[in-house]
Amino acid sequence: MIVFDVLAQYPLALVGVTGILGLLVGSFLNVVIYRVPIMLQRDWEAQCRELVANQTDDNLGDTATGFNLLYPNSHCPNCKTAVKAWQNIPIISYLLLGGRCAGCQSYISIRYPIIEVVTAILSCLLVAHFGASWQAATMLLLTWVLIALTMIDFDHQLLPDNMTLPFLWMGLIINSFGLFCTLPDALWGAVAGYLSLWSIYWAFKLITGKEGMGYGDFKLLAMLGAWFGWQMLPLIILLSSLVGAVVGIALMLLKNHGKSVPIPFGPYLAVAGWIAALWGELIIDAYLQFSGLK
Repeated sequence: MIVFDVLAQYPLALVGVTGILGLLVGSFLNVVIYRVPIMLQRDWEAQCRELVANQTDDNLGDTATGFNLLYPNSHCPNCKTAVKAWQNIPIISYLLLGGRCAGCQSYISIRYPIIEVVTAILSCLLVAHFGASWQAATMLLLTWVLIALTMIDFDHQLLPDNMTLPFLWMGLIINSFGLFCTLPDALWGAVAGYLSLWSIYWAFKLITGKEGMGYGDFKLLAMLGAWFGWQMLPLIILLSSLVGAVVGIALMLLKNHGKSVPIPFGPYLAVAGWIAALWGELIIDAYLQFSGLK
């Protein structure tokens, strides 16, 4: 806590340092967002080939371990030119390169610097809200993984277990110290978060014969329940449903997005959970006062 006490004396410096850290983490999150789905796919393929005995041990090792978050080094997906250190500085490198690869001059997606900036902004908002505290430190970790999960789900309709489940356990562990809620509230938040969407899933499937969402959504809401307690679940579900409905309708109207095309629900849960973490109590209190229930 000595470090927190020192940083608390210089709030502007704390926000500035956090912003720089957010840019660096955002750059790494771009790697996570791109590589984790590929790593999972290769691992699944390796397991399938191993199951049917159509792969040698040497080839299996290459498939399973030859691609991860650290290897190979960052490179242009078009010309395979390695990205040098000075070309990997968040925001600055993108501007210096004019948004193009230094080797083949192909365009670099604007999404990369956007994710870096968004990560920095959200990180700064967290420390401005929580100050120099363990709440801020743990919320930074949660925010970063929520950004990665949001983009992976948006791209692949996938919420990896190797990201949601460790943070579900982390929520229970930190709340054993009462960081955001009591341990019983966190435990029942995880249970209620999973079972609520699981029940909706099976009710929808029995009625329509179709699957309305994936199991990853259940685990993500269970993770948020483990962090913030069962009391926040109604607000998270309501906010995510409202945002999801608005975005879904907008996609169908503006981009001719067919009704049969799946829309990932994970990003809306992530956004709603983050909002509830910072302003959930204020929103609930305002609603209770507005409705005359308080």
